[in-house]
Amino acid sequence: MLVRVDLEKHTAAPAASAAAPAAELRASDADRDRIAQILADAVAEGRLTAEEHSDRLDTLYAVKTVGELDVLVRDLPAAAGSAPAGAASVAAPASGPVETVVAVFSSSSRRGRWRPGAHTRAVSVFGDITIDLTEAVFEQQVTEINVTAVLGNVEVLVPENVTLRGYGSGVLGNFEVHGRSRGESDPQAPVVIVRGFALLANIEARPKLGARLVDLADRMRKRLER
Repeated sequence: MLVRVDLEKHTAAPAASAAAPAAELRASDADRDRIAQILADAVAEGRLTAEEHSDRLDTLYAVKTVGELDVLVRDLPAAAGSAPAGAASVAAPASGPVETVVAVFSSSSRRGRWRPGAHTRAVSVFGDITIDLTEAVFEQQVTEINVTAVLGNVEVLVPENVTLRGYGSGVLGNFEVHGRSRGESDPQAPVVIVRGFALLANIEARPKLGARLVDLADRMRKRLER
């Protein structure tokens, strides 16, 4: 009888440890995208101020677990059709195709009236890349650009009323993301997040003076007025 009890204890222990709380799971890109959308909806509806949205967005890309993401939207209604913030979404689908811009011993650019996706990847190896968003038509609130530069240069230009965030580093190189230089922030304009790594290279993201985006902000205002 004692032997049987011991065996039951040993076999039950792994099952209990396997059921780790969802809040302790590492956050995925899909988790962050979902929370970013909830925050974007909240600021568009007037539930968050522009400063509160900016603070929470900074925290969004700094925390590690799903539970920490949950704290950011605990006082907000979930976006329509999205999973609860505290739920695991390891198998969640990507939020759209990733556009790739590559320059190897060459130059490449995206500029003019184009539609950037939610995710863009830029790779420069002994090359130059320019990603100009000043005339772009944004179809989402948050746009993320991931940059890798090795002995190359990558420049990202945004309208001056877009919120610009940067997370990256350089080794014998530069990673610089400049905030807006003048004017009031528009909480309904898009957020552009630049992530990057520069090795003997230069990555720079900055607002272009005089260029202002109105498309997405106008569409969101019309939607709220309906």
